[in-house]
Amino acid sequence: MGVAIFIARVFGLCYLILGTGFLFNRRAFAKVMEDFGKNAALTFLSGLFALVIGVVIILLHNVWVANWTVIITIIGWAGLFKGIWLIVFPETVPKFMQAYLNNKNLQITHASVALILGIVLTYLGFF
Repeated sequence: MGVAIFIARVFGLCYLILGTGFLFNRRAFAKVMEDFGKNAALTFLSGLFALVIGVVIILLHNVWVANWTVIITIIGWAGLFKGIWLIVFPETVPKFMQAYLNNKNLQITHASVALILGIVLTYLGFF
Protein backbone atom coordinates (compact mmCIF):
# COMPACT_ATOMS: atom_id res chain seq x y z
CA MET A 1 0.00 0.00 0.00
CA GLY A 2 1.37 3.41 -0.93
CA VAL A 3 1.83 6.28 1.47
CA ALA A 4 -0.90 8.35 -0.19
CA ILE A 5 -3.41 5.51 0.07
CA PHE A 6 -2.59 4.92 3.75
CA ILE A 7 -2.87 8.62 4.64
CA ALA A 8 -6.10 8.92 2.60
CA ARG A 9 -7.59 6.04 4.59
CA VAL A 10 -6.58 7.47 7.97
CA PHE A 11 -7.61 11.07 7.27
CA GLY A 12 -10.65 10.03 5.23
CA LEU A 13 -12.15 8.08 8.11
CA CYS A 14 -11.21 10.76 10.64
CA TYR A 15 -12.73 13.59 8.57
CA LEU A 16 -15.80 11.48 7.86
CA ILE A 17 -16.41 10.86 11.56
CA LEU A 18 -15.54 14.41 12.65
CA GLY A 19 -17.67 16.05 9.98
CA THR A 20 -20.64 13.83 10.80
CA GLY A 21 -20.18 14.35 14.53
CA PHE A 22 -19.97 18.10 14.16
CA LEU A 23 -23.10 18.28 12.03
CA PHE A 24 -25.14 16.16 14.46
CA ASN A 25 -23.67 17.46 17.75
CA ARG A 26 -22.99 21.13 17.15
CA ARG A 27 -23.55 22.10 20.80
CA ALA A 28 -21.05 19.55 22.07
CA PHE A 29 -18.44 20.62 19.53
CA ALA A 30 -19.09 24.29 20.33
CA LYS A 31 -18.32 23.53 23.98
CA VAL A 32 -15.10 21.76 22.97
CA MET A 33 -14.05 24.72 20.83
CA GLU A 34 -14.87 27.16 23.62
CA ASP A 35 -12.83 25.17 26.14
CA PHE A 36 -9.96 24.76 23.68
CA GLY A 37 -9.56 28.51 23.34
CA LYS A 38 -9.24 28.87 27.11
CA ASN A 39 -6.72 26.09 27.78
CA ALA A 40 -3.09 27.04 27.09
CA ALA A 41 -1.74 23.52 27.65
CA LEU A 42 -4.28 22.00 25.28
CA THR A 43 -3.52 24.65 22.69
CA PHE A 44 0.21 23.90 22.92
CA LEU A 45 -0.26 20.12 22.76
CA SER A 46 -2.63 20.46 19.81
CA GLY A 47 -0.08 22.65 18.07
CA LEU A 48 2.65 20.11 18.73
CA PHE A 49 0.42 17.30 17.43
CA ALA A 50 -0.49 19.25 14.28
CA LEU A 51 3.17 20.18 13.75
CA VAL A 52 4.38 16.59 14.04
CA ILE A 53 1.64 15.20 11.79
CA GLY A 54 2.28 17.95 9.22
CA VAL A 55 6.04 17.37 9.20
CA VAL A 56 5.63 13.59 8.92
CA ILE A 57 3.25 13.92 5.98
CA ILE A 58 5.50 16.45 4.26
CA LEU A 59 8.56 14.22 4.74
CA LEU A 60 6.74 11.13 3.48
CA HIS A 61 4.58 12.68 0.78
CA ASN A 62 5.51 16.15 -0.43
CA VAL A 63 4.26 15.48 -3.95
CA TRP A 64 2.86 18.35 -6.02
CA VAL A 65 1.15 16.59 -8.92
CA ALA A 66 -2.05 17.14 -10.87
CA ASN A 67 -4.04 14.30 -9.32
CA TRP A 68 -5.88 13.50 -6.09
CA THR A 69 -2.72 12.74 -4.09
CA VAL A 70 -1.95 16.45 -3.89
CA ILE A 71 -4.74 16.60 -1.29
CA ILE A 72 -2.44 14.62 1.03
CA THR A 73 0.38 17.11 0.49
CA ILE A 74 -1.96 20.04 1.18
CA ILE A 75 -3.15 18.38 4.40
CA GLY A 76 0.48 18.01 5.47
CA TRP A 77 1.32 21.64 4.81
CA ALA A 78 -1.92 22.76 6.51
CA GLY A 79 -0.95 20.72 9.57
CA LEU A 80 2.50 22.30 9.60
CA PHE A 81 1.10 25.84 9.40
CA LYS A 82 -1.59 25.11 12.00
CA GLY A 83 1.03 23.72 14.36
CA ILE A 84 3.24 26.76 13.89
CA TRP A 85 0.27 29.06 14.49
CA LEU A 86 -0.83 27.31 17.69
CA ILE A 87 2.70 27.17 19.12
CA VAL A 88 4.03 30.57 18.04
CA PHE A 89 0.85 32.67 18.36
CA PRO A 90 -1.24 30.99 21.09
CA GLU A 91 -2.60 34.32 22.32
CA THR A 92 -4.62 34.64 19.09
CA VAL A 93 -6.49 31.37 19.65
CA PRO A 94 -9.19 32.60 22.11
CA LYS A 95 -10.21 35.48 19.81
CA PHE A 96 -10.23 33.17 16.79
CA MET A 97 -12.34 30.58 18.62
CA GLN A 98 -14.83 33.20 19.76
CA ALA A 99 -15.20 34.56 16.21
CA TYR A 100 -15.59 30.99 14.95
CA LEU A 101 -18.26 30.18 17.54
CA ASN A 102 -20.20 33.33 16.64
CA ASN A 103 -20.38 32.38 12.95
CA LYS A 104 -22.83 29.47 12.54
CA ASN A 105 -22.52 29.48 8.74
CA LEU A 106 -18.75 29.03 9.01
CA GLN A 107 -19.25 26.12 11.41
CA ILE A 108 -21.68 24.38 9.07
CA THR A 109 -19.40 25.03 6.09
CA HIS A 110 -16.40 23.69 8.00
CA ALA A 111 -18.29 20.54 9.02
CA SER A 112 -19.60 20.05 5.48
CA VAL A 113 -16.12 20.42 3.96
CA ALA A 114 -14.73 17.92 6.50
CA LEU A 115 -17.54 15.48 5.68
CA ILE A 116 -17.07 15.82 1.92
CA LEU A 117 -13.29 15.53 2.23
CA GLY A 118 -13.82 12.47 4.42
CA ILE A 119 -16.09 10.86 1.83
CA VAL A 120 -13.66 11.62 -1.01
CA LEU A 121 -10.52 10.44 0.82
CA THR A 122 -12.23 7.33 2.19
CA TYR A 123 -13.45 6.43 -1.28
CA LEU A 124 -10.03 7.05 -2.87
CA GLY A 125 -8.22 5.22 -0.09
CA PHE A 126 -10.37 2.10 -0.02
CA PHE A 127 -11.86 1.75 -3.51
